[in-house]
Amino acid sequence: MDLSLTLRDLAPGSGVSTIRVFSQRWLAALLWAATFSLCSAAEPPACPEWSPARAQKEIAQLGTQIETWDHAFYVEHRSLVDDAVYDQARSRLANWNMCFPMVAHNASQSPVRYPLSHPIAQTGLDKLRDVAEVRRWLALREDVWIQPKVDGVAVTLVYRRGKLAQMISRGNGERGQDWTHHALVIPAIHNSIPDRREELVLQGELYWQLDGHIQAESHFNARGRAAGAMASNNLSEKQRLSLAVFVWDWPRGPASMPERLSALKTLGYDTSPYTHPVGSVEDAQKWRELWYRQPQPFATDGIVLRRGDRPEGNSWQAQPPTWAAAWKHPAISALAEVTGVEFPVGRTGKIVPVVTLAPTQLGDREIRRVSSGSFQRWLELDVRPGDQLRIGLAGQTIPQIRDVILRATERAPLRIPDPHQYHMLSCWRPTVGCEQQFLARVHWLGEQLEFRGMGEARWLSLLEGGLLPDLLAWSELSSRQLTRVPGIGDKRAEKITDSFQRARELSFYHWMRALGMPAASSFDEHFWRRETFASLVDRDPEEWQNFPGIGASRSQEIVAFLQHPEVEQLQRKLSGMGISGF
Repeated sequence: MDLSLTLRDLAPGSGVSTIRVFSQRWLAALLWAATFSLCSAAEPPACPEWSPARAQKEIAQLGTQIETWDHAFYVEHRSLVDDAVYDQARSRLANWNMCFPMVAHNASQSPVRYPLSHPIAQTGLDKLRDVAEVRRWLALREDVWIQPKVDGVAVTLVYRRGKLAQMISRGNGERGQDWTHHALVIPAIHNSIPDRREELVLQGELYWQLDGHIQAESHFNARGRAAGAMASNNLSEKQRLSLAVFVWDWPRGPASMPERLSALKTLGYDTSPYTHPVGSVEDAQKWRELWYRQPQPFATDGIVLRRGDRPEGNSWQAQPPTWAAAWKHPAISALAEVTGVEFPVGRTGKIVPVVTLAPTQLGDREIRRVSSGSFQRWLELDVRPGDQLRIGLAGQTIPQIRDVILRATERAPLRIPDPHQYHMLSCWRPTVGCEQQFLARVHWLGEQLEFRGMGEARWLSLLEGGLLPDLLAWSELSSRQLTRVPGIGDKRAEKITDSFQRARELSFYHWMRALGMPAASSFDEHFWRRETFASLVDRDPEEWQNFPGIGASRSQEIVAFLQHPEVEQLQRKLSGMGISGF
């Protein structure tokens, strides 16, 4: 059960008396404690090590941000943040409130006036977090059915004597806004139905129709599109034709699910193709996966499990029931707290800052590190420890920073390298400030020369042991010297020295690529068979540009590399070692 979802669903005036009896200061702390005591055996998050003054600033800032999101969501019908990030922000605020109760901030929602009462309360849905929770939920219930959790805006349709009388937004679950004038011009919503009872109430999701939508491959903001249409004074032709309703329940309808589905079909709202019985967690997984990865006519954000024999509608309340729950699709974003920033310097001198995070669950993965993409982007974001980031997955696999949700109120100092000091021809030796780029160079060289058993950690051990004063110092190491390095025994040392010796027999191309010559792989095998270091040096930039794919900039880089004093010194040493081409 996820009580943070309930917080978003409980707008002012919801009538939930159990909430109102507590002071605002303790509300979030109470719900936070309930979440952990009722929902899981997870350890509560650790409290930040803040002074009272900083705690007050951090809590107030997060509370204000949540209030901004709430105002946009409830008043302007705009969703500024994914549900997962919102829920995590609410949970984080509750945790901070518990840690620092004297400066707690409740993040109250903006007051919204809802003119119409729902004939039957709109319930929320607790969220099941994973397969284990779904299995436990199913084990305690019978007659369970599954539907896609269509991503739109919840509505109530009220028919009186067969005529559409009202369409009411979900609002706070007990009262909502009057959207009837829009409903009357949407072709997919029937103005009349073949049932003439005094009042007939349906609940469902107003959604934006899509053609062959695959949720796993697209993050189209369908809910925002539907909500935006409802916020307009008059629907455009495209909006009228694009909107439809997925009826998920008939609160006072037939008692059993098969009977309700049959009767709904008669009314013109056939949801039977998307409503199926489930007897196991495997059944639920099958349908969830199908609706996530196969083309559908609407966007979804998960599945809904509900009992077919749920209570009659008059007993429903504006809060999550025990007879229905949601299992959402893998989150597309998450709120992550920054714990540090690293500035690794690569072989070519490029600096791509890496942000370390408190362990953050994103879909089925735990994320602890994320690249900033480039030094320039890090500068623009100015990410520091304590910041709260929104992260997502690029191409479903690579974590990336979407944006900074909140900046720490106290900016942590960082040792930031000057990117202008590092370039393709810097750091050929491990001098102060050059250790990272030098290690990247020697690691690249080892990979190109096919050294066995020489990963980054082992090169670092050699460097720390004083055995790597330059890029080719390894060639003079004996097995005895290697065994003095922690983690290298006699057999490992023999394998490493064998690799070192075999490298001497590799081609001139292998060696030039290992040294880092720009565009070395752009030239074919025939080129390298007839070249030597001297012949490469003899060419001027214009001659290099005669080769396919070599422009003015690249030709200058090649010449600068070949004429660099450190490269010339390496050439002399390689010549003395008898390496081909030097």
